[in-house]
Amino acid sequence: MTNIPTCALRLRAALDAAEPALRAISSAASAEPMAPGKWSPRQIIGHLIDSATNNHQRYVRATLQDDLVFPGYEQEAWVALQRYQEANWHELLAFWLAYNRHIVTVMSAVPAEERLRVRARHNLDEIATQAPATPEQATLDHLMNDYVVHLELHLRQILGATWSAETRRA
Repeated sequence: MTNIPTCALRLRAALDAAEPALRAISSAASAEPMAPGKWSPRQIIGHLIDSATNNHQRYVRATLQDDLVFPGYEQEAWVALQRYQEANWHELLAFWLAYNRHIVTVMSAVPAEERLRVRARHNLDEIATQAPATPEQATLDHLMNDYVVHLELHLRQILGATWSAETRRA
């Protein structure tokens, strides 16, 4: 049995902790913007689906190429185009959870030497929430951990600033 990387364990813990609290949000409440001019929970989960689709491909491609150079995407346009605001809240949640559980599997399947291999060419400073602080941190592992940081940041937008994977909410 291979060792499960920290990023996969953190992602699984975040999903397990967030799921009951997200499912407790009513359909009506899920459509309410978090603040004037901000996304609703539906739109945030939709954005996290877009993040999942982009990062899923990045992880697979990174194991097959020598660099970490990937296209970005226009997140506001993606959210609007896909009409997440009109989507069924519970179907959106189910899809987001299933996709992220698959990403846990993908993260776990990437060999450690691939995850930890330093890449001289990358655009992590453009696509990651947190750019690598040093050239030695330009790894797929950094990108995978950054994905979890990004996901947790958006879950705190929905579930409150004090939410964390360590503190389950009913």
